[in-house]
Amino acid sequence: MTPEAALERVLHCFDRAYVTGHRARAVARALDVVRSTTPDELARRAEEGSLTGLAGIGDTTAEIIAEALRGEVPTYVVELERSTQVKVSAEAQPYRAALRGDLHVHSTWSDGSTSIRRMAETARDLGHEYLVITDHSARLTVAHGLDRDRLCAQLDEIAEVNAELAPFRVLSGIEVDIHPDGSLDLDDDLLARLDVVVASVHSKLALDAPAMTARMVEAVRSPHVDVLGHCTGRLLERRAPSRFDPEEVFAACAAHGTAVEINSRPERLDPPADLLAVALAQGCLVAISSDAHSTGQLEWQPLGCERAAELHVALDRIVNTWSADELLGWVAA
Repeated sequence: MTPEAALERVLHCFDRAYVTGHRARAVARALDVVRSTTPDELARRAEEGSLTGLAGIGDTTAEIIAEALRGEVPTYVVELERSTQVKVSAEAQPYRAALRGDLHVHSTWSDGSTSIRRMAETARDLGHEYLVITDHSARLTVAHGLDRDRLCAQLDEIAEVNAELAPFRVLSGIEVDIHPDGSLDLDDDLLARLDVVVASVHSKLALDAPAMTARMVEAVRSPHVDVLGHCTGRLLERRAPSRFDPEEVFAACAAHGTAVEINSRPERLDPPADLLAVALAQGCLVAISSDAHSTGQLEWQPLGCERAAELHVALDRIVNTWSADELLGWVAA
């Protein structure tokens, strides 16, 4: 394990444990220093015990670097690997084992922290057969969303990654913003080029229930929308869920073949169990997605699996238990 790989693994473990703040920033700074320092200088400083003389390297990161240079797996990495594992209950395990892909993943093209290639390699190493890159559309400027030109450029990069990583498949997609009137933040011709489209509300979340209901129903009626993302928009302990008529919205999803996302982010876990029960009663398909913005967050899907297990969702109603060809056949139907 190289110093760079060791520090990357620390950040991966931090991400899956949702560790943010100064510790994560310190490791990220140290990683930048390692990448910009020659191997010879790192080795010399490790031998002399002067790694902390490099701006951005502290005691902990210096120890990680030194142990890696000695050919060891750093003790700090070993402990993080043990302590940050995402637990999966016996009830949820069959759901996680059945998942063959992830339909909601972000990259550095919008507000993710990791390249498409590294997200794909990590998903492959986790046992997936495919993942869908769903960076934000342009309306979400705070997330550096994709306009037409940038999305077309991203499609070229996805083709290159697919050529390199086959048989693993990176599917093209977008998390398209739903405007207040229910229209979508991307032209139909571009949406039609994508493999999977997730549509989500990110603005004006406090609309009254009739307006939010009409907004969401209009969106899921689109022949291009495949998944309704984090439907209430809630952030646990930070933002209340949006109000809408779940029976009307989920009936529209079922009628128009739009799956309802079980969002696995720990601050979302959306929809809550009572609304998920309504979606299932209305006959909706579901997708268990990570909404990952980094490699470690790809390991959050078990949190969504726990929600599915609680309600005994049939595995064949979860669209990402299907093969990529089955998924694409459903999208095209």
